[in-house]
Amino acid sequence: MRAGWPGGADVAVSLTFDVDAESGWLPEGARQLSTLSEGRYGVVRGLPRILAILERADVKGTFYVPGDTAERHRDALRAVADAGHEIGHHGHLHLQSDQIDAAAQREEIERGLEALDANLGVTPAGYRSPSWELTPETFALLVEHGFAYDSSCMGDDRPYVEAYEDLRILELPVHWSLDDWPHLHWRPGRGDAFTAPEDFLATWLAEFESALEERRHITFTMHPEVIGRGHRAALLDRLIAEMRERGVVWFAPHADVQRWVTG
Repeated sequence: MRAGWPGGADVAVSLTFDVDAESGWLPEGARQLSTLSEGRYGVVRGLPRILAILERADVKGTFYVPGDTAERHRDALRAVADAGHEIGHHGHLHLQSDQIDAAAQREEIERGLEALDANLGVTPAGYRSPSWELTPETFALLVEHGFAYDSSCMGDDRPYVEAYEDLRILELPVHWSLDDWPHLHWRPGRGDAFTAPEDFLATWLAEFESALEERRHITFTMHPEVIGRGHRAALLDRLIAEMRERGVVWFAPHADVQRWVTG
């Protein structure tokens, strides 16, 4: 793959956001009104905060959107696309691939594509699986439908080619430690706890320092209902500023990284 980054940047950073909204909870039951309201908060309050921060910083991100979210919140997601951010595919009802059969996996991919096209006028270049789990069936569907890249696997901390049997796709890898959800989200009865804001920021900046030293690409994953709460949105603002103070950063949506490394 192509070495180096545009403009002589020291490091490449992708800020990505999974706009699950209600879709992530509907499979568990539409009667959980309080839980569904938290998903809705991500679009109503979290998303505008994120867009304002990115606009002030002049940074473009990648927003992975389930088809159901595009249908429920079309105007909010059109604002994302109109601001020049990338829209990626994130299933339709946020169903985890390894927990549904092959027919349902196809429906998740194809209904998601249809919803993004019909509501946002978008044909996504990239895919991120709900809960970061791929199956052989979903992998084959990504190749069949011509996706340029996937962002669901963890086989490297640099862009690489993920393979299954004779199928190949460019992978822009992720990791749970670089996702806001394990650090900052909490569900009743699960027994986890929140990471202190300063510890969360320190963890992400430590990984950034590693990427800076190795001159590689890094992906941060966020959820509007998590990072979009008031004090946490301030962490995103600080993260961007701190990275810029420490090196020359190419902030790039995933599709731009895909085109660069394969160009």
